[in-house]
Amino acid sequence: MVVMVFGNVVLRYAFDGGITVSEELSRFLFVWLTFLGSVAVMRQNGHLGFDLVVRALPRAGRQACRILSDLLMLACCALFLWGAWEQTVLNLSNAAPVSGLPLGWAYASAVLCALGLMLLVGADLLAALRGEDPPGPPHDLAEPGA
Repeated sequence: MVVMVFGNVVLRYAFDGGITVSEELSRFLFVWLTFLGSVAVMRQNGHLGFDLVVRALPRAGRQACRILSDLLMLACCALFLWGAWEQTVLNLSNAAPVSGLPLGWAYASAVLCALGLMLLVGADLLAALRGEDPPGPPHDLAEPGA
């Protein structure tokens, strides 16, 4: 993506021409990179979170909050998947202006993102229901004052 955009800039300024499809393709690739990157970050527990109150709770309270949080995230992911699927199907017949690629391919990245997030959240929910601690540094669920 970087090589494509940089090469197009060089061609545009140095040779007064360029590859017209490179801007559109780089935009599509950036959408895919963003959505698939969010799944990778979720796998590493790298998304922002506010846990000041939850960390002050006893272990049972933390597990209950984790289960509730996972259920809410699954509901949001299901809603996201439904909307992404609708947009993908709706836009498969629309072609991008320059490349002619179906615009549904850009929306398909959101479908894969929603499925990936649902799998990760579902796995975390199953682990929480089994009573396992969440992945991460050991100090995440340390008892306050311990």
